[in-house]
Amino acid sequence: MNSIFDEMGFPEPTLISVNGIELEVFEAGKQNTGKPIVLCHGWPEHAFSWRYQVPALVEAGYHVIIPNQRGYGNSSCPTEVTDYDIEHLTGDLVALLDHYKYDNATFVGHDWGAMVVWGLALLHPNRVNKVINLSLPYMERGEKPWIEFMEEFFGQDFYFVHFNRQPGVADAILDKNSSQFLRNMYRKNEPPMEPQPGMVMINLARAETPRGEPLMSDSELAVFVSAFESSGFTGGINWYRNLDRNWHLLADVNPIVQQPALMIYGDRDSIAKSTNLTEFVPNVEVVNLDCGHWIQEEKPEETNQAILKWLEQQDIA
Repeated sequence: MNSIFDEMGFPEPTLISVNGIELEVFEAGKQNTGKPIVLCHGWPEHAFSWRYQVPALVEAGYHVIIPNQRGYGNSSCPTEVTDYDIEHLTGDLVALLDHYKYDNATFVGHDWGAMVVWGLALLHPNRVNKVINLSLPYMERGEKPWIEFMEEFFGQDFYFVHFNRQPGVADAILDKNSSQFLRNMYRKNEPPMEPQPGMVMINLARAETPRGEPLMSDSELAVFVSAFESSGFTGGINWYRNLDRNWHLLADVNPIVQQPALMIYGDRDSIAKSTNLTEFVPNVEVVNLDCGHWIQEEKPEETNQAILKWLEQQDIA
């Protein structure tokens, strides 16, 4: 893996003890003390998904911190499902700031990482100075717990619901077919899956003919495959299994994100754009890019330009 890390300018990892676990953390731009930016991956991803952003952010003067969050890579994989709820996931990021002795930082999230960053901005607002999220907009806490709502709307086979209602089934199949699943999952200009009845994540693990153009080279893909062959998929899937728990944990939390925020959408992503984003994130700017779900990898230059332009505007303001 070192050769592809070197080729992409990606840093080597360090294991850091935080919040009762160990996180595998990739750090670049240590010389840029005082301007921390934390990049949070989604599912089924890895810190390496931010490889295109690291050099640009370091050059712009940022201390870049990229954890493999709990359940991923060589980070700890607790066995208790509830150890992956929003309090634990955001607690890891707060503890990471404490480790580096930062009062606050800019947080960037993609997919599930965005969900964690939104939660972090609500639960620990003083530790977040700016929010940049990709793909997943702020999810309003409606009247029903999220999985219950999705089951009614999308059906029992929708993968969020399937992960919760049939624990262990998807985990075992994905673990057995990790290489094929990830190769099928990471495609350009394609949604990761359509949210329709009858569509289960398992189908992607078993599909022999992938859709669309590959997102990455074989050597890049090998980083992800190796990581999941080591960690398995259960830790990451357990994030989904805490959605309803998170719904309850956020019951008494002020739902308004006060920090300046940048929301980046992929126009071809299956994740719907928010129709009421400014109600909950009043200080948000929205950017749309012509790509699918894997925004920062499909459109790295455009993503970097959008992020750096927005950050520069915030510094001026």
